[in-house]
Amino acid sequence: MENFTPIQSLIGGLLIGASASMLILFMGKITGISGIIASLLQFKNTPKGHYTWRLLFIAGLLISSTVYQTFAPPPASEISASTGTLIIAGLLVGFGTKMGSGCTSGHGVCGLSRLSLRSLMATMCFMFTGFVVAYLMLHVV
Repeated sequence: MENFTPIQSLIGGLLIGASASMLILFMGKITGISGIIASLLQFKNTPKGHYTWRLLFIAGLLISSTVYQTFAPPPASEISASTGTLIIAGLLVGFGTKMGSGCTSGHGVCGLSRLSLRSLMATMCFMFTGFVVAYLMLHVV
């Protein structure tokens, strides 16, 4: 429990909840990052007036880590996987997001708060898969 950060975690959770609530209240949209990015990549299919907020939302995600670093040192991290492994992992995440009709933010945060059965099933599937893979990688491989 050397990285136990209840205050930072609480603040982060409150910010995620506030942003998800504001997006659904003011825009009627779910805060699913995969859906937001997919709509940005489909220029012709993005509804008129939706391109700007999607772009600003993604920019906020990218800029937030820089802002965070001005107030607290970034947590120590080490990536021991090869570039090929990271690329394959990213492709599998993208495939799973498409197959599951959404990502952890869409299903886990927004879907569960709306009591969506589909989101509950999706969240249970990716959490279970994550547990199994983490166990296998840490204890078997």
